[in-house]
Amino acid sequence: MASEHLRKEETLTMRRRLIGQSCRLFYSDDPVKIVRARGQYLFDENDRRYLDCISNVHHVGHCHPSVTKAAAEQMELLNTNTRFLHDNLVLYADRLASTLPERLSVFYFVNSGSEANDLALRLAQQYTQHEDVIVLDHAYHGHLVSLIDISPYKFRKLNGQKEWVHVAPLPDTYRGMYKEDEPNPGQAYANTVHDIIEEVHKKGRKIAAFFAESMPSVGGQIVLPQGYSAKVAKYVRSAGGVFVSDEVQTGFGRVGSHFWAFQLQGADFCPDIVTMGKPMGNGHPIACVATTVEIARAFTANGVEYFNTFGGNPVSCAIGLAVLDVIEKEDLRENAKRVGTRLKDLFTELKTRHKIIGDIRGAGLFIGVELVEDRELRTPATKAAAQVVKRLKVEDRICVSTDGPWESVLKFKPPMCFNMKDAELVVRCIDRILTDMEANVKLEKEDI
Repeated sequence: MASEHLRKEETLTMRRRLIGQSCRLFYSDDPVKIVRARGQYLFDENDRRYLDCISNVHHVGHCHPSVTKAAAEQMELLNTNTRFLHDNLVLYADRLASTLPERLSVFYFVNSGSEANDLALRLAQQYTQHEDVIVLDHAYHGHLVSLIDISPYKFRKLNGQKEWVHVAPLPDTYRGMYKEDEPNPGQAYANTVHDIIEEVHKKGRKIAAFFAESMPSVGGQIVLPQGYSAKVAKYVRSAGGVFVSDEVQTGFGRVGSHFWAFQLQGADFCPDIVTMGKPMGNGHPIACVATTVEIARAFTANGVEYFNTFGGNPVSCAIGLAVLDVIEKEDLRENAKRVGTRLKDLFTELKTRHKIIGDIRGAGLFIGVELVEDRELRTPATKAAAQVVKRLKVEDRICVSTDGPWESVLKFKPPMCFNMKDAELVVRCIDRILTDMEANVKLEKEDI
């Protein structure tokens, strides 16, 4: 490929000249140039191997042969506008339906998670004939203007909060308003949503939807407290709104025990709309909205046709079907459960030796390790987290990144083929780095 013939410095120079500077790279001070990948491994221009702990898009592993074969075979046969009738679309929708609660039986295919969430917003507002939306603090739902409006992570830095958008506290039991010692944190946090609904009604406005990632990622790899979603859904539906679960990052078995992260909330909870994206195509752009017959009918009744030129095209659906096949044949949900449990256990053991580790949370291969300067005060250790990420890349060729409001959470969302040896390697390297960092701090104090 032509790009592989360029030296890294040439590629970087061209990127700086040709690509918008707001499109940031990982490790911006010394980016990694990746020229090929397989499974959970990345290879740079010098054929050095990196362990990938952050590519949740490449769900079943980079360049999985079954997925690339399905893509090539369908591309060679046909790819066309989605207004033509084709088997792949309905076969894929049927496969997705089998993973979801029965009432989520109508599908709209799009090209990205942002498109999916934008469409979910339209569906909710059309169905309810209301405008207002409740979102969680620090939420991120996409880069379209409509989604920046409902993403506190973005709008607080840009155009501010719209009158029709209302922000509920993030249900973070580690550093939120209701912590792990609260008798019923799920109910307590759900009550904050109920209070917002009452305030909205006092202003003469009405709720269209409550939007939430099933496990908030930008918020810091948060696991919602038990009972939260069912209680919120009850309050929102009583107000005439719908519950939207954003599964763009967490779906397709990543949590291990279930196919969808919203299912962690229990069998008595089912969203009205589910959005999905990143892992669907294993790197190929495909996304989807699943909803009920009633909501879909209301959307049709507006008299305006909906179509998407590329969403659900034969190639995208062939890839999507192949991804589902691999998840099933390679038992990747069980792998996520088994390896994720081991990774959390290793970090929990590490916490006993390193006071900088404040909290470990997550499910399956969606894990966050929060670093703190002080365990009692829970002061975010932002600089230390950045140093760990940098040293893992430079010293061990392990790719990890940070998240959370203070970028103090080491996040792990690797391809689902991530194995036990990978988990043990990551924790061993972090142990070494933290030990070294603590020794340096001790030396600095002794010098003083």
